[in-house]
Amino acid sequence: MKFSLDAESPTPPFEQVRAQVIAAIDDGSLVAGTRLPPVRTLATELNLAANTVARAYRELEEAGYVETRGRAGTIVRGGDAAASRAAQAAKTYADTVRSLGVPPADAVALVRAALGEG
Repeated sequence: MKFSLDAESPTPPFEQVRAQVIAAIDDGSLVAGTRLPPVRTLATELNLAANTVARAYRELEEAGYVETRGRAGTIVRGGDAAASRAAQAAKTYADTVRSLGVPPADAVALVRAALGEG
């Protein structure tokens, strides 16, 4: 996979890298088990600080798209990636409704309605 940055974009570089990886996973260009370039290698290719690429990879891992395996590198996750992403979305939703003061029963009813089960 070839990564590129748009220097004119208001989107921060780490977010551009993150979005490109997600798009490639979603369209099937990056399949489970594919090893992403090492942080330093990609940072050099894109003329970025290593911490910028590391942040993108860290956020991808937190969202369940990739898994870091130490010296083995950062790998696109397999079949449980969708479940991990759904769990992250559920956590974000729970945090949001909690901060809005929505009672748990109402929050669940909203989810059921969104899923067409309500």
